[in-house]
Amino acid sequence: MGNAQYKLYYFEFKFRAETIRFIFEAAGKPYEDIRFAQSKWPEYKNESPFGTAPYLEISNGSQTLKLGESIAIARYVARKFKLAGKSDEESAIVDMYADLITDLMNQMVRIIVEKDEGKKKQEQDKLQNELVPKCFQLFDDRIAQSKSGYFVPSGLTWVDLYLFNFIDLQGDKVDDLLNNNCKHVKKLYENVRTNPRIAAYLKRRPVTSF
Repeated sequence: MGNAQYKLYYFEFKFRAETIRFIFEAAGKPYEDIRFAQSKWPEYKNESPFGTAPYLEISNGSQTLKLGESIAIARYVARKFKLAGKSDEESAIVDMYADLITDLMNQMVRIIVEKDEGKKKQEQDKLQNELVPKCFQLFDDRIAQSKSGYFVPSGLTWVDLYLFNFIDLQGDKVDDLLNNNCKHVKKLYENVRTNPRIAAYLKRRPVTSF
């Protein structure tokens, strides 16, 4: 699909779709960012391959492809736009650390959907006191090893954008998260935040709680 047109469908917040948006933005590729209220979801649900959001519609003339699952979409567009690593080995490293970030994102989902306040606090404590310290040390070690300010030596890939998204979703806890002695994670965060294309997007994107 050489001259493809892309339409990304998601709710009116960041979360699962934001990494995909970051990939389009970092690559400088046009796409239609279709955001809708949760009350409008029934109008879109049947168009999604798995009845879930986000989903991506790719059109090229008479051909149309629809992709579901946020990580599958992210990997697809990252490969398309050369943001998945410069070699098979780099791509494997990118995927490996992306899966680790997905563990953190899934823990955030557990916190969001949990109704019992006691259990919610337990899940929050697990994220903040167990998962984040463990994962961020692994991230920091990898970024230090790459010597590029990113996860792999060749530079920016979608896993850097994915980690930036996770950190950004922490809202007013971002400073605390970045002051946990993981200096290489902090440097990566700043590298992404100040990337001209990402910085321009951050200024114009809608303000949402998560």
